[in-house]
This record gives sequence, C-alpha cells and structure tokens, in this order.
Amino acid sequence: MLLPKLPLRPTKLFASATPPLFSTSSPPPPSPPPPPLKLPKPPLFLRPLISSATPTSLHSFHSWAKSLALSTPPDDPDPLDPNLLLRELQWLLQDATGDVGRSQNPDLVPLRADLGDLYGLWRERVLERRPFQYVVGCEHWRDLVLWVGEGVLIPRPETEVVVDLVKEVVIGRSGRGDGEEVWADLGTGSGAIAVGMGGVVGERGRVVATDLSEVAVEVARFNVERYGLKESILELKAYEGLTRVLVNWLAPWDKVQIRQGSWFEPLEDVKGKLTGLVSNPPYIPSRNLPGLQAEVGRYEPKLALDGGKSGMDHLIHLCEGSVSYLKPGGFFAFETNGDEQSEFLVDFMVSKLENNFRDVKAVADFAVIKRFVTGFRS
Repeated sequence: MLLPKLPLRPTKLFASATPPLFSTSSPPPPSPPPPPLKLPKPPLFLRPLISSATPTSLHSFHSWAKSLALSTPPDDPDPLDPNLLLRELQWLLQDATGDVGRSQNPDLVPLRADLGDLYGLWRERVLERRPFQYVVGCEHWRDLVLWVGEGVLIPRPETEVVVDLVKEVVIGRSGRGDGEEVWADLGTGSGAIAVGMGGVVGERGRVVATDLSEVAVEVARFNVERYGLKESILELKAYEGLTRVLVNWLAPWDKVQIRQGSWFEPLEDVKGKLTGLVSNPPYIPSRNLPGLQAEVGRYEPKLALDGGKSGMDHLIHLCEGSVSYLKPGGFFAFETNGDEQSEFLVDFMVSKLENNFRDVKAVADFAVIKRFVTGFRS
C-alpha cells in the first residue's frame, strides 16, 4: 500500500544562533492501540454446554417459537416461508442442546446457550430477518459445516459447482509429472471454496486463498484448521471458550493457506505459476443492492456483494489479472450473476483478451442458469 506523502516540516528558527540542547516540550502521547477485531461468535454446536433447562421449559420455548414462525403478516411484501422457519427451529434446537446423558441432573437438558438467549436468537431470526446461518454461526455446504457470521458472505449451494469444476480438471491432469500444483481462490470469504478445493486437488496440490476483509480471513483460517488442511500453526487462539490446540509442523506450505489482501496483491510469489484460479466475486450491480432480500441486504457485507455499476468491475479485474498469474495451460472458473454476465465475460475474454485464453465457455448451475465462466490460459 502506498503511503501518502508527508508535508515538509518547516525549519524552526531560534532567537540565538545555537539551538537549545534539550527540548522543553513534552513528548506527544502514544497513539491509542487499534480496537480489537470483533469476530462473530463461534458455531453454536461447537460451544461448550454452559446452561440447562427442564423439558417443560424447552417445550414452552418450542411452542412460542412455532407460533411466532406462523404469524408472518399476510401483507408482508417479502414474507418468510413458515415451513422453512419450522425446519430452522428444529435445527436451532439440535445445535443448542446436548446429550441428556451428559447432564449431572437427568431431569435437565444441557444447553450451549441460556434459554433466554434462545428466545432472543429466534426473535432476531423472525422479526429482524437475521440470516439463520448467522443465528447458529454455521452453514452446511457440500460435506462441510463452516463457521460463518456477520462480516462474512454466506456460501450458496450453487457455488459448490466451482469445486466440482476444479475436481474435473485435477482428474484430467492426473499422471502428469508437473511437480507441485498451486491453486488460488480469490475473495475466499468463509473459505468454503478453498476448503472444498483442499479436498480435491490431490497430494501435489496446494491452495492459497485471499480476502481483503480481516474478519473473513480469520473465519476462513478457522475453517481451514478445523478440517485439518493447515500444517503450520504458529499461534494458539481462542474464540469465546472455543479453543483450538494445533501442532506446529513448520511446513513450508499449508495444504490451504489464507492470506489477507485485495485480489492478486498477496500472490506475487506465485505470479505466473498458478495451476488454477477460481473466484466468486461481488457481482451484483450497485443499483440492485436496495432490492435484495432482507436477510442479504441488511446483514451480509456490502464488500462481498457490490460489483459496481454493472456488476462487472471485479470480474473484469480478475480476467485481466489471470493473464499474468496463470501459467500456460492454467485453469480458471469465475462465478457470475447469471446468463447476461456470463455471456458478456465469455465475449470479453475471447475478443478483448484474444490469444491469452482458450476453450472459454459458460457453464450452467443446478438451475440451468449460465452461472460460471471457465477456460484455460493459452
């Protein structure tokens, strides 16, 4: 990052020709330390059992919560699905309760949150439209359960296709003696794609993921470590009672490594060496942000949503950067907003970046929407 130029300090004039040996002014006070990083709470199902409730109290909570879920006003322009809310209520109780056999009192159900907190969490979900993933602190994605929270984009089911695309390329390259293969996930958010890729890139594959958000970087690192994809751990951290004790192997490369920075900036050491590059960047046009679903527009980070005037700002940047960072034959896959953006991106890469890429095409998601653009470096 370039630092701003400081103004020239004016020369101090003294009454005599000789300046004083000692300054009589007090030294400036030290700068206050930066505020501590505010991380989301850890996943509810991983928190320790700190409370308990009687079955009768839990039944009363369930009855109240069910009634609240079914009381959505009929004239709500963006109503919640009552059936979905009832399923979420069951998941909330599953994550919040422990095994009765672990309780010292068989007449009490152990809880990972106070019963009063559960009432508050459910009010936030139904009345304030807080995303359920933020309420329980996790999202089920592929075969993973990932930590998510405020400040981190919730991974979507359609994005799972990116990992499948990478897996296809890895299988097609199997048997080639190309040495270590480095893959990149730019704008990793919760680390969902990076963790998923870590499981499919093979023994020779390594993944490096970047994100500008400090909160996202910490959340992604936690998810990487939880799935055993980080080999060199230099510190012990605790998140509100959830302690991670990890062994320091001092490996030169982690299976999945998280770096903080904007897009390609943290990747200078692998410039021109990437076997593959993927990204699910912000691609929503700025004008469409006010019309997003309440759970998205009110809570998810604008940094991970806003793609600029046309929604293409970051996608174009990624296409242009891929020219320098992918090695010959390197694969890329970018998620877009759908058919129009994908078709534009294919045309841009073929016509504007001609001779740099081959086999550029749009790939459909589960709903047969052209959601992804893929290809290879020439």
